[in-house]
Amino acid sequence: MIIGVPKEIKAQESRVALTPQGVLELTEIGHKVLVETNAGIESGFSDSNYISQGADICETATAIYEKAELIVKVKEPQSSEISMMSKGQMMYAYFHFAASEKLTNEFLNSGATGLAYETLQLPNGSLPLLIPMSEVAGRMSVQEGAKYLEKKQGGKGILLGGVPGVEPANVMILGGGVVGTNAAKIASGLGAKVFILDKNVDRLRYLDDIMPKNVVTLYSNKHNILELLPKTDLLIGAVLIVGSKAPMLITRDMLSLMYDGSVIVDVAVDQGGCVETSHPTNHDDPTYKVDGVLHYCVANMPGAVPYTSTIALTNSTLPYILAIANYGIVGACEKYTEILTAVNTYQGQITHKGVADAFGFDFVPSEKAILN
Repeated sequence: MIIGVPKEIKAQESRVALTPQGVLELTEIGHKVLVETNAGIESGFSDSNYISQGADICETATAIYEKAELIVKVKEPQSSEISMMSKGQMMYAYFHFAASEKLTNEFLNSGATGLAYETLQLPNGSLPLLIPMSEVAGRMSVQEGAKYLEKKQGGKGILLGGVPGVEPANVMILGGGVVGTNAAKIASGLGAKVFILDKNVDRLRYLDDIMPKNVVTLYSNKHNILELLPKTDLLIGAVLIVGSKAPMLITRDMLSLMYDGSVIVDVAVDQGGCVETSHPTNHDDPTYKVDGVLHYCVANMPGAVPYTSTIALTNSTLPYILAIANYGIVGACEKYTEILTAVNTYQGQITHKGVADAFGFDFVPSEKAILN
């Protein structure tokens, strides 16, 4: 199979979808890998690194889209990229279709097959391709939140961990999944008082067992959120409903309960955000204020640490790239049924219920579309 790795063109996206080591895994067994020139340079991988592992370097993205059967990317394709795709081609990326009707419609019209990293789900319910970037984003959310609590960055001027004789900051984390757990780990390690909220009581029991004493677990409901907001210095939105838009947990009216200079980091913004006043920002212009509350809503947070993120991503995505390359989409779905959960669109049909429900579109189960 011919696999294409174009350079990411979304604003401030420095990651690349495949490391040179990943290329070697593919070329050693006879597959052809096309890499756009300088695709990996921001992640620390030069064209010569890719060439040494068997890749062919293409001068333009157009050359890749013309030849590749499977396109592997990091972030969702932009309109100019979708226009180069055709029926029969496949793209493997973080799509987050449910957050954008425009993206969904454009990709459906291309007739291509869209495999979304974020919805590939194992029988135990885990999301192996979302986990590595969620780990990065969760840890970064505290790092960025602590920075923007500084006075010169627009915050009130609070040190997250406090000092002897001065109370530490209060951190509220909405969601106890991978993002929330990693955020709590870093925030508690820095000495903050952490409140982590989730609706899954079993998950709360687990977190209560593994977290240090400065982490408090609470059931997620409006009452508990309203009680915490007035004393919250840093709020981290870490909720996820697989393949669907994030639930709205913080309304604009609720911001009045927070003091001027408090900070919100909405990691869920790439799924629409769990804060009503959230909208996507980028690494060049990451923050804005609403009613005195500083919002950090960068939709591709791991792009700020591309070397770490690219290696972590390839570690997780490569086994499935190999499966699709070796067996084709039908054979791969038959052999590794979890791949069916990643197929969000197939030849002009929506094959993920969460995406269809987001916009009221027709839904065809991936099993029926691909295997029948």
